[in-house]
Amino acid sequence: MKILAMLVMGFSFMFGAVDINNANKSELMSLKGIGTKKADAILAYRGHDCFKSVVSLTNVKGIGPKFIEKNKSELTVGACKK
Repeated sequence: MKILAMLVMGFSFMFGAVDINNANKSELMSLKGIGTKKADAILAYRGHDCFKSVVSLTNVKGIGPKFIEKNKSELTVGACKK
């Protein structure tokens, strides 16, 4: 059962968009250009404010328009669960 869950998660990383309002650290790190520090920064930002659009990711230190352009097909903004 665990293997099946891991396969499903792997396929979602490969084919699904990453919801920046709800993704966990490993899901964020599946994006090009996001390592541990930037994933932590996204999670910290999300702790006090939800993302309203993909472009609002640029409010996180170290993430700029080039990152958005490179990853726009991989990003989505889901409902805020605050």
